[in-house]
Amino acid sequence: MPLIVRLILRLTCVVVFCLSITAAWVMVDAHRTIDFETNASAERVVHGLENLFWREILWRRTLRDDRLLLPPTEWETLDTLKLIAPGVCITLYSGNAEEPHTLCSQIEGVGAPAPPWFSTAFNRLFGPQASVALRVSSRERHAIVTARAEPSAAVRQAWRQITVVLTVAVSMAIGICLLAAFVIFHALAPTGRIVDGLRHLESGNYRHRIAAYGEREFGLIARAVNDLAERLAQTTTERMALTKRLFEVQEEERRALARDLHDEFGQCLTATVAFAAAIETGAEERQDLAEDARAIARTAKRMMATLRQALARLRSQDLEELGLEGSLVQLVSVWNAQSASKAVVHLDLMGDLDSVPQAISTSVYRIAQECVTNAIRHGDPREVYLRIERLPSNDGVVAMTVEDDGGGDPSRVCNSTGHGILGVRERVAAFGGKLSIGRAANGVKIAAQIPLRGLIASVTPEVAAA
Repeated sequence: MPLIVRLILRLTCVVVFCLSITAAWVMVDAHRTIDFETNASAERVVHGLENLFWREILWRRTLRDDRLLLPPTEWETLDTLKLIAPGVCITLYSGNAEEPHTLCSQIEGVGAPAPPWFSTAFNRLFGPQASVALRVSSRERHAIVTARAEPSAAVRQAWRQITVVLTVAVSMAIGICLLAAFVIFHALAPTGRIVDGLRHLESGNYRHRIAAYGEREFGLIARAVNDLAERLAQTTTERMALTKRLFEVQEEERRALARDLHDEFGQCLTATVAFAAAIETGAEERQDLAEDARAIARTAKRMMATLRQALARLRSQDLEELGLEGSLVQLVSVWNAQSASKAVVHLDLMGDLDSVPQAISTSVYRIAQECVTNAIRHGDPREVYLRIERLPSNDGVVAMTVEDDGGGDPSRVCNSTGHGILGVRERVAAFGGKLSIGRAANGVKIAAQIPLRGLIASVTPEVAAA
């Protein structure tokens, strides 16, 4: 999930939490307000009834009339109704024999009815409203005023206040979220370009640079990424130079080893065959000795055949003598001439390959040799297709493709811990090329591209000193 979406969701959660706290506070305030209005209504009605009581005394002009009772019907007037808050009912208990009288203010003045779910939740949280009982006067001890709120009065008032408050709050929250999203998006805009710069580094493009930003934090990150790209470019250049030098030394060692094997082991094996033939000739009367001599000759010949194959893999003089095209033709001919190999290697050459620089020619030859060898030895192919061409794009690119029908698994080849694929990767990377290993129609396809531009002739002074 993008960072801006997570930030907006977190901000929304904070807003919802604040709105929930506000709604709870409004419900508590509405409950307290109804209690206050109930008590205030009772006090106002008691004060009005006291005035009626004293007016009766003045009319009758006596304070000793024990039969003086507060008339229960004279207080239910419009003036008394004005003293009662909306949603509150007043009940008068007097000392006469009549039933108590109740006067209620209109509950519609509190607000519109609340939804059933809100009424249920409010009543479960706060319960019924408390009633208030006050005595009218000390003269009339039996006259008591009781005030109570209608059960739905507090619910209506709470719903009305919550509706008003939450409407304003939600509107403000939506506006705040939109403005915050705009501000956050604008503040995080440089992250996209920074990530794009890191993607360039991941793909090996170390020349890409990220523009500086006004924000201090993003500016520091951009400078750090640019410094990293510069350091990676320098390190990659040094590594490529060292790798190419390593391959040159390796080829020199291969040539030296091939020369020693040819000069020493070749001559010794030839002499061994000659001695075995001489022993066989001189041992006409000793058949057992003659048979041993023939066995020595056969073993020496097998060793000579193995030595020739080893020399063919080690020597690279053919590249200097025959060129890249001739060496590849000879390589394919050797594979097709082997009786132990059931696979047929097809070679397709395109473009001017003989003018390819010597260092790249050697690497291309070794890569082709390794890929064909792996395809035949580690699979069961019937046909192997080797295609090498020189593309005219840019300053020239040598593209090579090795495809077989042996039914191998490309993932196993990619994850192989052997030195063959590792060497192929290093040779391709040494010249800044690209290597891909994928699935063919019935096997594995290995494709490599080696650019001909910018060959490094020598390593940097730091590398040479190391």
